[in-house]
Amino acid sequence: MHLSVAVSKINKWAVRDSGDTLEMIERPHGGLSLVLVDGQSSGRGAKSVSTYVVRKVISDLAEGVRDGAAARAANDALYAQRQGKVSATLVILSVELDSRSLIVTRCGNSPVFIRPPAGDIFELESDAAALGFYRNTRPAVDHIVLEPGILAIACTDGLVHAGGRGQLVLDVDDVVESIWQANPSAEAVASGMLDYAMSLDDGRPSDDMSVVALHVQSGPPEGARAMTVEMPIPD
Repeated sequence: MHLSVAVSKINKWAVRDSGDTLEMIERPHGGLSLVLVDGQSSGRGAKSVSTYVVRKVISDLAEGVRDGAAARAANDALYAQRQGKVSATLVILSVELDSRSLIVTRCGNSPVFIRPPAGDIFELESDAAALGFYRNTRPAVDHIVLEPGILAIACTDGLVHAGGRGQLVLDVDDVVESIWQANPSAEAVASGMLDYAMSLDDGRPSDDMSVVALHVQSGPPEGARAMTVEMPIPD
């Protein structure tokens, strides 16, 4: 099999610092984890929170800590540091090679959608609280069998709520299927969803927006790995 991952993100309009932070790490026993955190509110304060949580999670995952335990440890750390007054949402997408599974770990309202090899796209259900507010927050964890054709999409609430102030709202099912029919790739889905969400906000995002698309394809088990990053550099 072959794994393809793409990320698209943008700051809230006229705000220099994004409250969304994403990091990626190779897992000690093989595979990859992507950690997406949305800090409470936006701007520099939110960025400080999301960066703190991401670093905590990434550090634990690098030591071989399980995803759910890493999420709980991040909650404990944020709760202790901010006395339960600041929150963050968390999504961990992990491709775990030793168990041949896609592990999805969530705290808070950042949605995750799964498009199976056969069937309609659906949203994973979760009632897990955001990190930081409660001492005993436990994440929602889903294990999905790793097989060619799976597409997983994680995004922050700024993207799915785009256009909410007007009559138009982002219908994830229709948008993803439309993009997929034209170009079935993780890069097309991530960039296409962000572009559509921004159009609903008239090109001025009302919140930080981030989307991660992870696609498992058929392919040889050997070959080179590659990663490309593009970002604007402010003046």
